[in-house]
Amino acid sequence: MENGISRRKLIQNSLILGCSAAASPLITPVTLASTPFDTRLVVIVLRGAMDGLDVVQPYGDPELKGLRKSTKVGEAAGAHDLDGFYALHSGLGNLMPLWRAGELGFAHAVSTPYRNKRSHFDGQDFLENGGQSSDGSMTSAGDGWLNRMLTQMPGTNVTTAFSVGRQRLLMLEGEVETSSWSPDSDMDLSPTAQALLNQLYAKDPLFHDAAQVAIDLSEKMDGSMNVRQAAKAEALAGFAADRLTEDTRIAAFSIGGWDTHRNQNGTLPAALAELSSAILTLKKRLGSHWDKTTVLAMTEFGRTVRKNGSGGTDHGTGGAMLMAGGAVKGGKVHGEWPGLGELELYQDRDLEPTADVRSYAAWALRDLFAVDRSALEGLVFPGLDMGGDPRIIR
Repeated sequence: MENGISRRKLIQNSLILGCSAAASPLITPVTLASTPFDTRLVVIVLRGAMDGLDVVQPYGDPELKGLRKSTKVGEAAGAHDLDGFYALHSGLGNLMPLWRAGELGFAHAVSTPYRNKRSHFDGQDFLENGGQSSDGSMTSAGDGWLNRMLTQMPGTNVTTAFSVGRQRLLMLEGEVETSSWSPDSDMDLSPTAQALLNQLYAKDPLFHDAAQVAIDLSEKMDGSMNVRQAAKAEALAGFAADRLTEDTRIAAFSIGGWDTHRNQNGTLPAALAELSSAILTLKKRLGSHWDKTTVLAMTEFGRTVRKNGSGGTDHGTGGAMLMAGGAVKGGKVHGEWPGLGELELYQDRDLEPTADVRSYAAWALRDLFAVDRSALEGLVFPGLDMGGDPRIIR
């Protein structure tokens, strides 16, 4: 933190007042940051490992039905045909108008370089840290690629940066400081609390600015968000969208519920409904700003191609990512399909990755915020070879 003032000290000073956690910069799943650009980026982390084979179904591959014997695929399952080879799960059916408008796309058979251990914690850290060491492991730096990207953007002003939720979001940790608001915290700062904040920090410009941000957020949030519903994706997206219509340009939050070890047919639709609701909420609340917005939904790894005995799938490797927004060149499923034949699977159990999911994020950052390729491959995503331009941004 600037001027050598630690995050812990600011938190402790806020606790002395007994006021809202909104006055302290905590690390939680939704963070927003203002930038000098007019384009907007929303990153959604799908925690738990989304099954790309079920969400974006390669029903044109003859091997799929045999591998997913207990699951109907394609139009027989109510899925929506995309291009004659892929079909979209019925749980995302509400997004088909975006597909037809060219505002929705996907990348299949993607993953980070993380392999074999299949740990949620390690996989999510690799996804959010975004760096790869020479031995293939995650870099040791305790920061995230989205935060490192902000350090490369001249004129970035993080006066409206904050997080919503209680989970740690490594993607946003690093040199650029952010404030936070938790759905379990009370955003309503009374006039007395506001006066105490101003009085305590009057002689310290940095703390005074942080206190003023808390007061401003309290006033903006008055009556605009139901705290009890803040953990829902729709509420998170609505909160982010409202800030993105102001000075904020970059937002990130997480949606859970993707770890479908059991009864995937029964549990996956709920997570898909949350994701669909979040994207449609962003489109509605952003209004005309949607035209300059890109949404990237990414997950730590895919799931096994075969279902287990409890009707679920286990931790895998290759998966899918979703991209949406008016700035997206949609209507396409990107990537090289590896096939699902016995000799084509990774370790005879997973979809073989044919592309690094980080490369799609990197190209989006280059086109949205003019970040130099050398910075993207060397600093933002260490160890990444971006390859050819997939042209996902208009």
